Amino acid sequence: MIICRQTAKNLLKDNHFYLISNYFLRFFSKSLTFYSCACKSQNFHVILYQISKKMLTVEKIGGTSMSQFAECLNNIVKRNRTAENMYNRIFVVSAYNNVTNWLLEHKKTGEQGVYAKFANNEDYETALDDLYEKLLAINQGFESIGLNLAEANSFIKYRIKQAKLYLSSMNQVLTSGYVEKSSIYLAAREILASIGEAHSAWNSVNILNNNGINATFIDLCGFNDSEELTIDERIHKAFEGIDFSKTLCVATGYTKGTEGIMRAFDRGYSEVTFSKIAVEVKADEAIIHKEFHLSSADPKLVGKEKSIPVGNTNYIIADQLADVGMEAIHPKAAKPLELAGVKIRIKNTFEPDHAGTLISNDYISPTPKVEIVSGTDRVIAFEVHDPLMVGEVGYDLKIMELMQKHEISYILKSTNANSITMVVWDNAAAHKMLSEMEKAVYSLTIKPVAIVCAMGTNIAYPGFLARGAKALFDNNINIECFGQSLKQVNMQFVIARDRYVDAVRALNDALCANK
Repeated sequence: MIICRQTAKNLLKDNHFYLISNYFLRFFSKSLTFYSCACKSQNFHVILYQISKKMLTVEKIGGTSMSQFAECLNNIVKRNRTAENMYNRIFVVSAYNNVTNWLLEHKKTGEQGVYAKFANNEDYETALDDLYEKLLAINQGFESIGLNLAEANSFIKYRIKQAKLYLSSMNQVLTSGYVEKSSIYLAAREILASIGEAHSAWNSVNILNNNGINATFIDLCGFNDSEELTIDERIHKAFEGIDFSKTLCVATGYTKGTEGIMRAFDRGYSEVTFSKIAVEVKADEAIIHKEFHLSSADPKLVGKEKSIPVGNTNYIIADQLADVGMEAIHPKAAKPLELAGVKIRIKNTFEPDHAGTLISNDYISPTPKVEIVSGTDRVIAFEVHDPLMVGEVGYDLKIMELMQKHEISYILKSTNANSITMVVWDNAAAHKMLSEMEKAVYSLTIKPVAIVCAMGTNIAYPGFLARGAKALFDNNINIECFGQSLKQVNMQFVIARDRYVDAVRALNDALCANK
């Protein structure tokens, strides 16, 4: 089958046509010849490989995938690649699984890491020594796939030594009592966080080079310089003049900048680096490699057989997911890509022949359907009731002022004549805010709840709400509160917290699994 360039370009707008070359390809200068083959995970979708245009991709590899770098090497770096099409890719890597948790604190449990030792004026140097031993053990695991163990151990030893010197100087400044402590603590977090990404990126480049692949280490951590560069300036300088057709760039997920990447984005910093690099180099596509697909529901909750890869969605749905903590990509990382018109592809590292899910600006499902069921059971609902609220203009202003004061945003807001209900994250800041609010309003009710959402780019049709409500009714799950905007991309059901998993399963079965 011969397809002209323009036809191939049009086909590539559809996620069904993905860039894979293991399907008996032949190349021509002015046209493409390809042979299609059945791909089990894609339901016999046609696979197309395009070489008439040298695509430049920026690809992020998450920590869980990085910890299984042999699979990354085979499934991401080498798969379907020859000497002719090995390059034109930039990899942005996270720290190996759990390393950032050891350095800072566990993202989910809050278990303290090296940072807490420093902040509490405890023995952080011994904690760094313990961390060093763990990193050496990680290095040992990669020797069989090409890591030069002596060189790798020497690199991380020097980086840990540098971190100790920086932290020691900071500690002396802190004990002097002449400076405001919070800025020093934030700087310490930046230094510690950068160690994990430097470790994994350096190792990756060493392994690639030892496997005969020309790779370049892009160290954005700024450990060896005192340049006062913004994050954008550092990225621009690092990539200036590189010929991407001749080398694979591996960049640290951490970027040093005068604004402080952790101060601005906290633990989402590696995706922000990824996003900024993609915009800087004008990437054709930004790819995120995870250990799972972006699916209709969490396979851990509904089972892998009922968790269907989404395939296509848009940035609006990505925002809805981020709002309930189920990030396809950090919302502050997604915006630059969205505005630049760069599509994001979410891929499963361990199913490399699957096209994954493409997130774009303009995608609308050609057929009405719910694409994703998601949510969280870590929220609380609070309701302000006041008999005098009815007809009063701006009654909720004092509520919003309190929320702004405590830097709390809401996930859902629902009102009637004399009540306002909001759903917020269940954390210390929220409880502090509500304690203050209780003194300022007529009546306040607080309830631990869960929120489960049915989302889709094309659900503005009669029947979806009825089917969702019926699915919950059939499982004896009461809807405590409900929300949906005129945009009609997200039906939000507030339910009892202990019924969250049941609700996800019920909605996935009713709206996604049988669509």
